[in-house]
Amino acid sequence: MTLRITVFGENRHEKVDERVQELYPEGMHTTIAGALTSTLGALGEDVDVRVALLDDIEESLSEEVLASTDVLTWWGHMAHDDVPDEVAERVVRHVREGMGFLPLHSAHYSKPFRLLMGTTCNLLWRNDNDEERVWTVSGSHPIARGVPHPIVIPGQEMYGEMFDIPAPDEQVFISSFSGGEVFRSGCCFYRGKGRIFYFSPGDQEYPVYHQAEIQRVLANAALWARPQEDRERAAIKIANAPRDWFREGARTAEGEEITRVI
Repeated sequence: MTLRITVFGENRHEKVDERVQELYPEGMHTTIAGALTSTLGALGEDVDVRVALLDDIEESLSEEVLASTDVLTWWGHMAHDDVPDEVAERVVRHVREGMGFLPLHSAHYSKPFRLLMGTTCNLLWRNDNDEERVWTVSGSHPIARGVPHPIVIPGQEMYGEMFDIPAPDEQVFISSFSGGEVFRSGCCFYRGKGRIFYFSPGDQEYPVYHQAEIQRVLANAALWARPQEDRERAAIKIANAPRDWFREGARTAEGEEITRVI
């Protein structure tokens, strides 16, 4: 079955920052989309990757687009407030119904991620060309498959604890920096039927998304976060429960057979 991925890119730094233009001449979103296409293809996956940008977000992240998206990646930084509240709430609803969500780097402060976490998502930071080492702490996790231990990123913005998020349901990576800080850089969360993987490496001023190891993490994460094929993508329902509703052959007062499949 084709894995349908939508890559959301803010596409603001690329318009005004010469350093970002040099590193990502066609936009960070293009590099991320291309990396997912090539890496997943090399893994034998059939994949359809499309791009959504902030400039046309109402159309590119419409109800129809999200309904046909298995995994949404999100990169944003300088224009979080420009994302309409209704679009953020639409994304959150689709995640809870089963769409995978991969917020990247400063998307920790995006509206959808903060809504899903229910916390400030604040952290420490320093943009001083630190070396980052991404350490695997869950070697059996699918997102760590084929990933070197550690991943060494020669230059990167420092993200450090305290990171104000709920305790991750699964911790895949932690990072250490040349300045001495540590950070929970690869975190898994479950919300409703949806799977979320936050991955912090990827500041716009560094060529992080060109690294093959980072691209493999993103590909693994997309595979992990995709909706389960044998599970309906829909909200978990609330319903009146007649007595003995859980017994075989039970029916509602209207005579309809009760399904116990979530």
